[in-house]
Formats: sequence, C-alpha cells, structure tokens
Amino acid sequence: MSDTPVDEAIPASAGDIASMVLNTIQHPVIMVDAAGLVCFANWEAEAFFAASATHLARHTLDTFIPFGSPLLELIEQVRTRRAAVNEYRVDLSSPRLGNDKLVDLYVAPVAGVPDNVVVFFQERSMADKIDRQLTHRAAARSVTGLASMLAHEIKNPLSGIRGAAQLLEMTVGEEDRSLARLIRDETDRIVSLVDRMEIFSDERPVDRTPVNIHSVLDRVKALAKAGFGRNIRFVELYDPSLPAVYANRDQLVQVFLNLVKNAAEAVGDNPDGEIVLTTAYRPGIKLSVAGSRDKVSLPLEFCVQDNGPGVPADLLPHLFDPFVTTKTNGSGLGLALVAKIVGGHGGIVECDSQARKTTFRILMPASPDGRPIEPTSDKNSAPLGEKD
Repeated sequence: MSDTPVDEAIPASAGDIASMVLNTIQHPVIMVDAAGLVCFANWEAEAFFAASATHLARHTLDTFIPFGSPLLELIEQVRTRRAAVNEYRVDLSSPRLGNDKLVDLYVAPVAGVPDNVVVFFQERSMADKIDRQLTHRAAARSVTGLASMLAHEIKNPLSGIRGAAQLLEMTVGEEDRSLARLIRDETDRIVSLVDRMEIFSDERPVDRTPVNIHSVLDRVKALAKAGFGRNIRFVELYDPSLPAVYANRDQLVQVFLNLVKNAAEAVGDNPDGEIVLTTAYRPGIKLSVAGSRDKVSLPLEFCVQDNGPGVPADLLPHLFDPFVTTKTNGSGLGLALVAKIVGGHGGIVECDSQARKTTFRILMPASPDGRPIEPTSDKNSAPLGEKD
C-alpha cells in the first residue's frame, strides 16, 4: 500500500508541463516530425487549422496548407542547416484555412529529436491592425495641432464677419437680406466645425474609473431608440461575467453613440435593419497606454455590428483618418474622435466590413481590481444570448 497521502497532488510530468505551457501561448504552435506528420499542435493551432490535434497527427502538414507553400521549404531548410529561420508575411490563405491568413513564421529544430521541427505562427492581421491604430493616433495628433491653430487664427475673424453680416442684414434691402443671412449661417457652420475640432486639442489625462459597459450600452440604445434608431431592431449579446472596463463613462457613451449612429445611417430605411451590440472577454493582446511606460492587457471586446451595405474597400484602411467620410454632408471627424478617445484609454478600435455585415470592434483594458460588473437589470445578468 502506498504511503503517499491521498490528498497530495501527483507531480506533473515534464511532457505534461510542456503541453500546458504551449497551450497557454495565444499563437499557433506545431511540431512536424521527420515524416512530415504534425505530431503536436497546441489549442491555438487546432483553431488555426480548424482540426483537432488527433486529426492533424494523422496527416502530413502539406495536407493543410496551400500547394507549394514556402513553409515546407523553410522546414527543409531548418532540417538541413539545423538552425532556426524567420520568414515574414507568408500567405497561407486557402479554402481550407480561409482568406486573409497572412502570418510571420518562426521555424526551429527540436534539440535531441533529429529532423523534428517546431513552427510558430504569428498572424499578421492583429499586428497590422495595431500598426493602423498607431497611424490613426498620429493622424489625430495632426488634427490636434490644426484645431489649436484654427481656434486662435480663424474664430476671431469669423466673429467679425458674422457681426458685419448682422449689420448688413438690418440695413440692406429685402432682396439682399437673404445673402446677409447666408453669410451669417455659413459663418456659424464654420465656427461649429472648428468647435468640434477643438475636442482633439484636449490632451488632459483621462479620468478613469471602473465602468459597467452594459449600463453604457443601455444608455446609448435608449438614446438611439428615442431618435435616429427608432425604427431599427437592436440585438444585445452580452457576457454577464464580464469585468468592469477601466474608462471614462461619459467618453464611452460618446464613442458608442457615434458608432451606433453611424450604424443606423448605414442601415437607413431598410425594414430589416438591425444593429447588434456584443460584449465578450478575449485575452491575449497588450498595448501601451498613452502617458505610461507600462503595457496593459486588452481583454474586453465590445462590438457594434450592422447589416448595411458595408464600407467601400478602398475607404476601409483610412476610415479613422480625419475628414474621411462617405456622407454627403459629413465632416469626417466622428470616427477620428472615436479613435482618439479609445487610443487615449490605451485601447484599439478596428473595422471589418462586407456586404450586410460591418463590425466596429473595440478592445479595452479591464478594471485593475478585476471584479465582475454588477448587472444594472435582469437582462444583463441573463446568460449570453439574444435580447431585443
């Protein structure tokens, strides 16, 4: 009979520990043996190849990747040289793996196991989105300087022009008063645009507290249903266990009100118009916070999705740049402001669009205490699902 206490944990083997570590990595990792079989795949690799580790182990790697892929040549190169190699922006897109499968590859030999090779995949889609996010922030900083200049150099002379137009309106004949009113109205429109741009010049630190994102979305939905979104169906897919987001509540309302208004305008008068609001927990990405050297995790994902016609492909990369808009009378500052606010919180905003499915996705940091949010109503405490 063993003397080992029944409640004492049995130490894990080195192999078990290695598997646990590799399964924790938020990137696909596989090991290919001498015969080309995928003898190991972590959980992310199973998702990447849309196949279980058992299924992968019964087939050679060339079964799952495009014909003639440079990955196979890299593996042979590593086996021959017995040295690791990197290759960037390798396209693995295929009907099996899906579109937009651009990856960076790290391929290395396995010490002590001849001809076995480990392949580490870094998907470029998220890296490219972060690069675009940094570009959006640079564009917002350009608008900050422009806004400060406009406030000082343009608003003062505009007030003189408006005053002169008012005087003219009182002295000229009836046939010329419409022209004086036109000058006054257009001057007011320019001042309003400058006022909107001045928001970009506010560089004060963001006052942040733990915020219940569901209460923010409920308020935005109520505002929308009372006005521009009264004829649109709203669907809410909320994760009730989500931690509080570390943010400024008023600024979050402004962000989601802009996004929901854009979605409503995209849907238009379509009787089947629908806006889907979702919240979810997606760990794995970190980004620097403005004004800090620390990096924070961005595990909270909030999405606004509509079934409108979609964003033109040529406009999509520049969607968050200032003065870019598809609206006839739009200023192109709404989404630039969204990018500025989200960036000021250390978060990321991105857009994926196709016909009848445009999704604006925001990744944000959780509250430092990590406590779940308190539901504001019974519906937010319900299991994840559809709510009207």
